[in-house]
Order: sequence, then structure tokens, then C-alpha cells
Amino acid sequence: MARLPTLPPEARRILELAREDRAAGREALAKLEPTAQVALVCEAPVSARGALLALSDCPEQVVPALPPAELCYTAKAVGLHDAGWLIEHATDEQLTTCVDLDAWSGGLPDPARLNAWLLAFVDAGEEALLRATRAMDFECLVLMLRERLSAVLKPNDDDWTPPAGGQTLDGQFYFVAEDAKDDLADVVGLLRTLFQRDYWVYFRLLQAVTWELETETQEWARRWRNGRLMDLGFPDPETARALYARMSPEERSALPPEGAAVGIGEWSLPIWMPRFPMGADAERSIFRAMAELDEDERRPILLAFLALANRVAVADDLALGDAETMPAAIDRAAELASRGIDHLARENGVSVATVLRRAPLERLFRVGFHLAREAGDEPAPRLEEPD
Repeated sequence: MARLPTLPPEARRILELAREDRAAGREALAKLEPTAQVALVCEAPVSARGALLALSDCPEQVVPALPPAELCYTAKAVGLHDAGWLIEHATDEQLTTCVDLDAWSGGLPDPARLNAWLLAFVDAGEEALLRATRAMDFECLVLMLRERLSAVLKPNDDDWTPPAGGQTLDGQFYFVAEDAKDDLADVVGLLRTLFQRDYWVYFRLLQAVTWELETETQEWARRWRNGRLMDLGFPDPETARALYARMSPEERSALPPEGAAVGIGEWSLPIWMPRFPMGADAERSIFRAMAELDEDERRPILLAFLALANRVAVADDLALGDAETMPAAIDRAAELASRGIDHLARENGVSVATVLRRAPLERLFRVGFHLAREAGDEPAPRLEEPD
């Protein structure tokens, strides 16, 4: 089972204090530096984060310092319809990542999720809406608007009449809701802000809604998103599914030579670094093995382990914008990598720490997956043929 965070004692103390005296709770939190407040928020369950951030005397410093995925989880826990006060302090990178993680489904933008985020951006105020619009991929905006409205450019024809129910902001582009019950209030707010503050984007957007091919727009949106996700450690789906490539019995038992294991250098983590249960008494052997390494050895392997969990999340088509996804992916990565490390240690007569130093984590996971499949612990195995 994935282990979700429990409320840290300091966070519990501050929240309990705030229930009795809100000013006292704010004062207690204000004694912590912004970096300490960030840590306190990120180590708390998402359900408690909104209450903690609402007590902060410096949200303009704390919110931008949250890892982008953690802001996404927090905003969803608060409720996107009520998250404007958080989003107004978010950075462009955070806003883009929120959409990348939470507003896609099946490799395509999810219109309902995009609309939910649009409402949150509108609620955050004009400045935040403008920044979010500029931070989002243009193609995503086009696809989102296409789901909500159709647009037409007024021709040079004196006999032309606007479409029934059409609205216009400039007397040139007219747009009509695809659903007669949709008042387009949030969309009109977006278009009006662009019309007043960034006319060129407004013009291009409505022109694209009118003329651009949908399949081409989807493909460009997918490419931009995939590139950013790769920077955050999430590979493309095809690469991720290679985790489930077939292995022969001989491959499963072979231990790579010294120096074959490769850690990962520092990269921009989308989440807060979890506290892993490392130690001699850890339940999973992967964490017992990590405990035997010195700090210089452990850090690159920890980063590689998080990259493995990201890969599992993509391969298993988990919802990247859900707070439960990464704990579940981490738990699965730890379970199967531990099976692999135990098997290789047993087959080669070496310690689990030696295996960890010599075998890449991806290999340990693949070995563990095949062992689990043979033991009947993988009810729906997905085996990929190697290239």
C-alpha cells in the first residue's frame, strides 16, 4: 500500500492553535522562515495544506517556492473553484505544469479539466489570468475554446448577418456557444482580458479556432507537453512502457559488472522529496540497501528511484495530477525493485547493497515484475516486445 503523508507535529500544533485563536496560529507560523513554511506545507497531507497556507503571512513567497506538482495537488485539494488566492501567487512554470499534469487524458487535452483550470485562472484575477494564458500552450487554448464555441470572422459583405446568438468584442470576430446552455462567462472573461491587454494573442486565438486543423493542433500540443514532462522526469509513454519488456530467465539472474549502475544527476523535481523509510529494519529491501550506502552514493540513486517512479506512473497510465499517484507509483517501484534486488542478491551470493551498486534500478524493477508475474501477483501483465 502507498503511504500518504501524515500531519507533522508542528503543523498539527499550528492548526490546533488556529482553531482556538486564528491570530495566534498566524503568529506561530510567521515564526518560521518561508523555506520552513514550504517544507511544513509539502510534508502535510494535501487536505491540510490550504488551511496552513491561509495562515501564512507571506503567501507571495511560499506559494512560488512549492514544487509545481505540489501546487497542483494543493489547488485541487482546496478546490479549483476556490483556489484563485493560491494561483494568483503561482509562477508561470507552476501554472504550465498544473495544466500539463492535470488537464490531459489519454494523450489529449481534457476539455473538462482545461475548463476547470480556466475558471481557477479567472478567479485569480486579471493579472494571473493573463500570465496563465501566456504560460499555457497556445494550442491548448485553441482546443479548449473549440470545445466551447465556434467562431467566424465577419466578411466584407454588406448582406452578411451575424450568427444567431453570436457575441463579439471587436465587431470582427463573432462566436457562438456550442451548448446553448453555456453562457461562456469564463471564456468571455478570458477573451476580454486578451482583447484589452494582448490583442495579438486574442486575434491569433480566434483565427486559429476558426481555421486551424484540429489534428495538427493536437499533435503540436502533445509535443510541447511531452518535452516539458521529460524535463520533469516523466518519459514519453513508449519509453515508459519499455519497463515491461520481456526478459529471459538468464537475463533476470545476470548481475551487471562493477560500475554498471548509473544514478541520475540533480534535476528539477516536480514533487517534494519524500521521506523514504530507509534503515536496517525497512520493510523493502531497496530501502535497506540504500541505507548501507554513503550519502554521495545514495543521492544519485534516490533521484534515479524517483525517475523510476515517474516512469511507472506514465507506463501504468496513472493520473499525473492526482496527489495519490506518486505515492502509488513509488510503492509499486519499491515493491518490484525489491523483488528484483532480492533475487539478484540470492542468485549471485552478494549483498543487496552490492546489487544496488551494480544493477540499474530499471533492471531491478523489470526482474521484479517478471517474478511477480510468474508468482501470479500481476493479474493483468503488460509485456512489451523489445525493439
